[in-house]
Amino acid sequence: MPGPRSVAVLLVSHDGARWLPAVIDGIRSQTAPVERVVAIDTGSKDESPGLLDLAFDDVRRVGGATSYPEAVRLGLDALGPDGPEWVWLLHDDSNPDPTCLEALLAAADEDPGADLLGPKLREWPSLRRLLELGVTISATGRRETGLERGEYDQGQHDEVRTVLAVNTAGLLVRRSVLEGLGGLDPQLPMFGNDLDLGWRAAQAGHRTLIVPQAVVFHAEAAHRGVRRTPLTGRHTHYQERRAAIWTLLANAPGRALPFQVVRLALGTVLRMVGFLLVRSVGQALDELAALVSVYSHPGDLRAARRARRAGRVADHDQVRRLLAPWWLPYRHGLDFLGDLLAAATDQAADVAERRRAAQAEADPSSFAARRVAVDDEDALGEDTGLVARFFTNPVALALTLFVVVVLVAARAVLGEVSGGGLSPAPDAARDWWDLHLTTWQPLGTGTAVPAPGYVLPLALLATLLLGSPASAVTALLVLAVPFALWGAWRLLRVVGRLVSPRGAPRWLILWGATTYSLVPVTSGAWGDGRLGLVVAAALLPWLAHAALGFADPDADRRWRAAWRTGLLLALVTSFAPVAWLLAVVVGLVVVATATAVVRSAVRDRSVWGPPATAVGIVPVLLAPWWLPAVLEHAAEGLLLDAGRLPGLTASGVDLLAGRFHELGAPAWAGLVLPVLAALAVLPRATRIPVLVCWVVALVAAATTAVLSLVTLDLAAVSVPAATGLPLLVLQGVLVVAATLGGQGLVLAARRDGWPTVLRGLTVLLAAGAAVVPLVGLGWFAAGHDELAGDADDGIPAYMVQSSETGPEHGILVVRGDVATGLDYVVRRDDGVTLGEDEVLALTAEDTELTRVVRTLVSRPTDAEVSALADRGIEYVVLPSPADPEIAGSLDATAGLVQASAENRSTRAWRVEQPLDPDAVDGPRSWLRVVLLVVQGLAVLVVLVLCAPTTDRRRQP
Repeated sequence: MPGPRSVAVLLVSHDGARWLPAVIDGIRSQTAPVERVVAIDTGSKDESPGLLDLAFDDVRRVGGATSYPEAVRLGLDALGPDGPEWVWLLHDDSNPDPTCLEALLAAADEDPGADLLGPKLREWPSLRRLLELGVTISATGRRETGLERGEYDQGQHDEVRTVLAVNTAGLLVRRSVLEGLGGLDPQLPMFGNDLDLGWRAAQAGHRTLIVPQAVVFHAEAAHRGVRRTPLTGRHTHYQERRAAIWTLLANAPGRALPFQVVRLALGTVLRMVGFLLVRSVGQALDELAALVSVYSHPGDLRAARRARRAGRVADHDQVRRLLAPWWLPYRHGLDFLGDLLAAATDQAADVAERRRAAQAEADPSSFAARRVAVDDEDALGEDTGLVARFFTNPVALALTLFVVVVLVAARAVLGEVSGGGLSPAPDAARDWWDLHLTTWQPLGTGTAVPAPGYVLPLALLATLLLGSPASAVTALLVLAVPFALWGAWRLLRVVGRLVSPRGAPRWLILWGATTYSLVPVTSGAWGDGRLGLVVAAALLPWLAHAALGFADPDADRRWRAAWRTGLLLALVTSFAPVAWLLAVVVGLVVVATATAVVRSAVRDRSVWGPPATAVGIVPVLLAPWWLPAVLEHAAEGLLLDAGRLPGLTASGVDLLAGRFHELGAPAWAGLVLPVLAALAVLPRATRIPVLVCWVVALVAAATTAVLSLVTLDLAAVSVPAATGLPLLVLQGVLVVAATLGGQGLVLAARRDGWPTVLRGLTVLLAAGAAVVPLVGLGWFAAGHDELAGDADDGIPAYMVQSSETGPEHGILVVRGDVATGLDYVVRRDDGVTLGEDEVLALTAEDTELTRVVRTLVSRPTDAEVSALADRGIEYVVLPSPADPEIAGSLDATAGLVQASAENRSTRAWRVEQPLDPDAVDGPRSWLRVVLLVVQGLAVLVVLVLCAPTTDRRRQP
């Protein structure tokens, strides 16, 4: 048996009076003997020096700017040349268990080759949560403990093992080894010196053990910001990140250093973006400052690497086994994105509970203060596994079956799709980016009409899908119903909990979610290719869910809901412009009603301010579309749905049934929903929220009535204003009203029992309600749509290929005949694609070209042919069936040479004269450039403001 070990304790303190009494008791109560205690106080301004003087004989006082490595060095000097064999480092906020030192020394006796030993660290004051059992570092500088967040100590990690490093709070190290390594690195004044010491020790051939049988309770005062020192100030994160970068670059092998330098720089940029997304601007700046601090002193890094190289004995492969796996940073990145997405989508999910808690706090005697046990009708008595829970949950099975049938029914839109109101997608995502960013569009004869707002989200989605616009359109059409189902489920669940703590039964939420998700299908919008209405329908439940945040009792959360709602409203408006107008009207009605009921609300800016902000930021986010459209006399686009003209309309019975004129599922099935919504007024428990739904429904119906009176005169056609979105909103609020009515019926039954009459009425209503989603799903699965692949437009392929070589190779397509009338269009590049169709529809008529075409088909001369060449028109095509009178006239026209066509009844000619390469060029609009920059910045700012925060100091 080895003899007794001599141990000296080095205790470093700075303003630690709140922890020192317990720490001093912990040192005194050690079951293993301590030969000497040296306490170093670094400029404490509290009672720490007095406590140390009373407890120990050897107390050294130094300035507040003294770093931890310097304090340890001073302690070692105080021990003298013949001091103890072992040094035990403790912080003033680390309290050792009485048997801690004994367990560490016992481990050292069992493994004489161990030179550094560390205890298990548990959280103080909770005492049970694990903090560290040895640490390592990832290639991105993250401190890795291998523990789950908040993991409790149940003995699951009680195995002595070799690790890269252990925390200096409780580190037992041979004095000769610590001094041989040069002590702690002075470049790391507060954080990270334990990792650096362990890495250097491993390179020098020393071993570090974690001894779980030894326990130290650690408050982590500096890391958690409980205590500030002159070395950290308010920038704890800066010091931690700087230490991580320094440790990696000072210890990395030479062959990996260039890659590590670049990786850390790029990683810093990504981390800054991540912190900005969660509104931690200070930490983002700390990231940048830490990188600059290390990279701006390459001489210090070279000196540190030379010193480490001199003491390196072990092969790097031996050390690498102690580092974190290469894949761990990528898993952390995915975890962060998952957490961010979950937090962003669930921010409004607990509005009901927070309102109930606020009401209970204000009035402890209220009903809200009573705890109500939630009856989870789908919970199993015991955990029988995920598969068993799934197959024994009828709601989960019904949802899965519904989604599978929907996906199978949507198979018609896989691949290239167009038809009805949907134009073909362009060939590449860059075409949408060009359309969005270009201030002058080389379409037709050239136009300054801006791209519609939905082009930007489509371009982003297509870019994410490997640059394929066709895949983006397919994804939106295929996933629209499941996405609407998900959003409606979340919305109805929260709405139900606003009414009662138990919420609505899940079978009732299932009915409401499936019924609403089929609205874009049963209305006829999906089958007619109305992409804007389909996307808007999928987003509406998410928009309503975000708007529920306005009811949050916390003012800060209401403002955050404003940015979230505004962003979603802008996205919905980009696909269905009438959404903003409807939101303004609904907002005014709701605010006016709230003011009439609670007059004090108008004086509280946090009540009316968030809804006003949500509506007000939409024009800013869509400024590159709205303002140029008004200036270019194309403001009619702000009252039109996306897609080809004319759009879909609905009024009267069709509006109540949720059907567009002559489209959609059988109207009789749609009329069941308004009947259910009307009956929903009867249950007393949910009457008020149902009446609110009817107020919104009446506003939507009134807006539809007003819009139906508006006629928009465009260059080629006169069309009515869009009424598609009000129909979707009306159907949505009717679904919510009917669901609330069902919940009220259930609440009444739970209170009064189920009398025979009520039971019979419930069965009758349930049967009628089930008809709505079942008929809609069956109709969708049967296949009723006008969508197909690319249709042949009669243009010869070689002409299309020529037009794709440049905008000056245009094709003049003239359709019709002299008897019934003619129309024309100038085709360029790959034809009129999604987004371009709306730009061309809103472009004013080129009267000069109209005159040229009129003369060309009647009495053509050389002047008309020259005019075509000047406008970048290379071919003239009369698609089948070509008018023989016009064809004969063009055959005799000088400067036009007959061209071949696959269809003999299609006639074509080539313009012989030189084409003007600048035919469709136009001026650049610097105003729109500025608006695009403003839009980009505004989107970033709103994303940051509406995102959740991980900064504890900002958590409400």
